[in-house]
Amino acid sequence: MLASSSSVLRRQHFLVRSLCLGGGGNRKGLNDIRSMACDSEAENVLRAIAPPLDQSKYKGQAGKVAIVGGCREYTGAPYFAAISALKIGADLSHVFCTKDAAPVIKSYSPELIVHPVLEESYNIKDEEKERISGKVLAEIDKWLERFDCLVVGPGLGRDPFLLGCVGQIMSHARQRNVPIVVDGDGLFLITDNPDLVSGYQLAVLTPNINEYKRLVKKVLNCEVNDQDAHQELQLLAKQIGGVTIMRKGKSDLISDGDIVKSVSQYGSPRRCGGQGDILSGSVAVFVSWAHQHSSGAGVDSTSQMNPTVMGCMAGSILLRKAALLAFASKRRSTLTSDIIELLGRRYLEEISPAC
Repeated sequence: MLASSSSVLRRQHFLVRSLCLGGGGNRKGLNDIRSMACDSEAENVLRAIAPPLDQSKYKGQAGKVAIVGGCREYTGAPYFAAISALKIGADLSHVFCTKDAAPVIKSYSPELIVHPVLEESYNIKDEEKERISGKVLAEIDKWLERFDCLVVGPGLGRDPFLLGCVGQIMSHARQRNVPIVVDGDGLFLITDNPDLVSGYQLAVLTPNINEYKRLVKKVLNCEVNDQDAHQELQLLAKQIGGVTIMRKGKSDLISDGDIVKSVSQYGSPRRCGGQGDILSGSVAVFVSWAHQHSSGAGVDSTSQMNPTVMGCMAGSILLRKAALLAFASKRRSTLTSDIIELLGRRYLEEISPAC
């Protein structure tokens, strides 16, 4: 496994050297140098915000994360997000899902705290919807203030009643200043109603290429312009009131409307489903750590950076490194679970030892 990983890295380094030494103002070579600098910055951010472990810590200090998602059809996504948060180092990981999804998610791991509180339309009579909606909200309200970050969307589905309840949950989380990471079907909800996060600078959106297209069309009323990707992303984040957006792709672009960061570390060419769920759970943990770091940090290279941007940078570089290691071992048979196993055990431990 290590030999395969090393050969991949050697090929990358050879390519960079060839481009840099090629002369003639090689533009691609300069872009590669910039990418390496950005990746180094992401590693520095991860190193700065990852908290050390010592005997004085107590349960909960390293992060309490909640996933809002999981329905009849989709039980894997909330599990991947929740277990990734634990594997990175969060102390507690909750999942708020529908009653149908709960037994399945519980069976995946006893490490997760699963709340079967969400409801879908097929299970409710019209005259009961208002009462059930209030009951769902009241149940989740009891927990909201305990969480360091909320992840909305993995495996959520698009049931209208369920989405309506989740919109209210997001509004209540916002009132309590709980950071929110929005992914998957949560982005479908946001695209339909951007006001749910507009102006909330503790919100992070993590769209893939198609989700990003829909968001740009809704907010900017235009098609995606890849030639001016940085400027377009910055404008989009500004238009939604300074939320942080991570545009996932060959390079992950991150902007809060003021700055644009890029993470281009080579990951895995194997694009198995679930990697976005790993990312959302990872970003949730790193955002909570970044807020802790910022509140107690001295003056360093990260002290003035937006914590949500730092969380996105750390989550991106970690996933890409773990995916590269997993692919070096498993090749075409690489699965999301293979990547999850390497999140904290290999790369994170190397760059930021637990003790």
